[in-house]
Amino acid sequence: MTKSTNTSLFETNKRQESGVKPLNLGAKLRQMRQQKGWTLDEMSARSGLAKSTLSKIENEKLSPSFEVIQKLTTGLDIDVPQLFVESDHHEAGGRRSITLASEGKPHPTPTYEHELLNTDLTNKRMVPFKTTVKARSFDEYGDWVRHAGEEFLYVLSGTLLFYSEYYEPVTLHAGDSIYYDCGMGHALITVSDEDAQALWVCAPQ
Repeated sequence: MTKSTNTSLFETNKRQESGVKPLNLGAKLRQMRQQKGWTLDEMSARSGLAKSTLSKIENEKLSPSFEVIQKLTTGLDIDVPQLFVESDHHEAGGRRSITLASEGKPHPTPTYEHELLNTDLTNKRMVPFKTTVKARSFDEYGDWVRHAGEEFLYVLSGTLLFYSEYYEPVTLHAGDSIYYDCGMGHALITVSDEDAQALWVCAPQ
């Protein structure tokens, strides 16, 4: 058995004994970024690396230099080893947040009255909020609404007309739901006598 083989077996046994294993760097970077609820733009601003560079690393199209790795770990506020290994034994994070009825954080806009939920919990993978849709004409928006991520919408009461850039408008009644790409232009209006209410869950990229 050669020296290199002995070294390889020693390193493998050492990893098994310590309960850690090497990870795919691109997948690990994407996972850590998404756990913090950051977009590629936010990660770029925090690390000083171009958005295109980050995208190539996450998609395994670029092998980062040590200097780039240092910038990544600085941006993520972690030590270098944390980017490469992960324990085999996962413990529950234990995060929990409760928002009682009508105790969300109000966030009114010209077309919506949002009630942000679970705002005490930071770095969420999803952003939940309840909305009263005030708009009654697409013209009230002026232009399409577009932003990064994906959204799930569930109609709680009333009737909505959902406009989207690539599809015909669709009418949604209480109990109906829709999941869509937020990068596609979209807008909502109330078409019932009363202002419609909906539950929104946004998953930022």
